[in-house]
Amino acid sequence: MAGEASVVAIDWGTSSFRLWVLDERDTVLAESRGPYGMGSLGPGDYAGVLDGELARLGVGERVPVVVSGMAGAAQGWFEAPYLPLETDLGRLGAHAVRVDGLEREVHILPGLRQDEPANVMRGEETQIAGFLADTPGFDGTLCLPGTHTKWVRLERGVVREFTTVMTGEQFALLSAHSVLRHSLAAEGWDEEAFATAVGEMRDEPLRLASALFELRAEGLLHARPGALARARLSGLLIGFELAAVSDYWSASEPCLIGDATLCARYRVALALRDRPASVRDATTLTVAGLAAARRSLEAAP
Repeated sequence: MAGEASVVAIDWGTSSFRLWVLDERDTVLAESRGPYGMGSLGPGDYAGVLDGELARLGVGERVPVVVSGMAGAAQGWFEAPYLPLETDLGRLGAHAVRVDGLEREVHILPGLRQDEPANVMRGEETQIAGFLADTPGFDGTLCLPGTHTKWVRLERGVVREFTTVMTGEQFALLSAHSVLRHSLAAEGWDEEAFATAVGEMRDEPLRLASALFELRAEGLLHARPGALARARLSGLLIGFELAAVSDYWSASEPCLIGDATLCARYRVALALRDRPASVRDATTLTVAGLAAARRSLEAAP
């Protein structure tokens, strides 16, 4: 590993682990990733995973570690309690919780909570902090597509409210564990089918319940290709989501933060609702947010 490591930044989620070794200028010197997320680890497993990865990368014991994501959940490694809305995310690191019993300095960042209506995020707040690091004082909406998509309203750089839509998880469950699995291909895409489904949800969102089973019937009666059904299911669910959260995107151009392919689909769906959207890379913002958190942690009294 070239260069001198200054901090190790980690996004530790439910199903995945992503690690970056940064120098003092936040340049990535090395990185690692793997499938060992919270869902496959017990509280006593995290330290061993971390030590193994850092030893493999040759990172010294004096290099501190900053972690975001589900490692800080009550069921994770070491709980970092949620912060209230309107917390200054520029000082996210000042609220980090140090993991007890380790020689290495390891801090876990907290998530955000919204009491009414009840909602939580853990991990996305770090991406938002990374976004705000180079877009301070932002007024508008962020959308973070994923398993549990977040729609976040910011005013003058502070989170005022957010909502969570389980579109990604619904797609996974329906495509793998429902009768629709017999009609959907595991991969492939049909852009026209996606756009048509989004349009149907724009015009008649309450038709979602019956439109879902039609995917199965179309496969049985008309031999519709599995890739077409897959794209249509995605369009129905994303189109329905846009109808449900229109207050978040109807008045301003949202910024999408996430996987490039998924963000592209949301961008197409929004364009079909006459709403342009910009896109930012989630990995870049995650690293920026973790680096900013480390600086605010060092500056904390």
